[in-house]
Amino acid sequence: MTYIKDFFSELVYLTVEMAPYLIFGFIIAGLLYAFFPKHKVQRYMGGNSLKSVIYSALIGVPLPLCSCGVIPTGISFHQNGASKGAAVSFLISTPQTGVDSILVTYSLLGLPFALIRPIIAFVTGIFGGALTNRLVKKANDTDGTITVKSEDTVKGGFVTKTIAMFRYAFVDFLQDIMKWMVIGLALAALMAVIIPDDFFTQYIGNEYLSMLIVLVASIPLYVCATGSVPIAAVLLLKGLSPGAALVFLMAGPATNAATITVIGKALGKRSLIAYLASIISGAILFGTIINEFLPAEWFALAGKAGAHAHSHEVLPYWVKVASGIALTLLIVNGYLMKYKIIRFKSKSVTDDGSGKTISVRGMNCNHCRMSVETNLKKIKGIKDVKVDLNSETATIDGDDYSMDKVISTIKDLGFKTDDPKH
Repeated sequence: MTYIKDFFSELVYLTVEMAPYLIFGFIIAGLLYAFFPKHKVQRYMGGNSLKSVIYSALIGVPLPLCSCGVIPTGISFHQNGASKGAAVSFLISTPQTGVDSILVTYSLLGLPFALIRPIIAFVTGIFGGALTNRLVKKANDTDGTITVKSEDTVKGGFVTKTIAMFRYAFVDFLQDIMKWMVIGLALAALMAVIIPDDFFTQYIGNEYLSMLIVLVASIPLYVCATGSVPIAAVLLLKGLSPGAALVFLMAGPATNAATITVIGKALGKRSLIAYLASIISGAILFGTIINEFLPAEWFALAGKAGAHAHSHEVLPYWVKVASGIALTLLIVNGYLMKYKIIRFKSKSVTDDGSGKTISVRGMNCNHCRMSVETNLKKIKGIKDVKVDLNSETATIDGDDYSMDKVISTIKDLGFKTDDPKH
């Protein structure tokens, strides 16, 4: 009974600490979605130059994309003219951090980690992109020509964009990360209860060994940048070194088995080698720098995260509690909406004469949905595309379009489809 009480105590504490920063991060994510012109993102990523690699990393750092959502987005950028180096730079820098995870990192791990994470994401993104450009022959890259349709930006005036901002922030984006955010919080609370204090210092005394163990475990693991923060906080409490915690914060969100497979298929083996080499070497290098060269007191606050002993309290407690309640209600609403969507759409997505419906397997979030819709709409002859995540289907409305092109586009984005009967 004591374990259950301690578990819920930790869960409530972590949620309350994260909530105000997470909600603020959602709002900024909505602003980026509704008001930041996406065609400019693609324009700066074109070309096989170091400048495009730097722009891609700079663009990717603040974007709130999880590692499943960044795959179709990055591959889509490449399909629309971004070089392989620019695409790899984006794929490395984006999932490691984002406006929401930066704020949550500050709330649980302190200011040093909150500053270090985006810097490392930026540096490793540039390194990975530059390495890719060196390994991949220029003849294999696109010529930098960008094809952008009007669907790449939110249409309408200020009111319309504001509504789109809040819908994206608290419906689409929240639904994308809420599952892994809840899992991350639950795992962190569970570890805080069952893992002995000073576990890593007592049983794994070597800091470099602990970094290697965390790295090997993190590479195939899926965890979003935000969901990784409470887990890292508890691991620090149990004696994990700050450098090893950074390895987890880098490799956990940036890599997983699905990402590795898709990059190898869509961008080639050399791009995959550059991608993995950049993340692995960057994680070990920066983890070592933190452990050996940065003052230990910078990370003292992080070690107290699970002990409820923050000294950087900048928000009144009632604001945190209110935000925690609001976040909980938003998550519950998100699950209710998904349940209603499943009940409604599972019956409605059929080939009823209004369009041809094909399967699109492997989509995990709204960014996946938007990427499929945007790229299929660019195919000549297609008028409209509606993608349903729950049934994993795309309903296509159009005339005289190439179904082979549809299938190849879906596969190029990293998804799978059954050849439809037509």
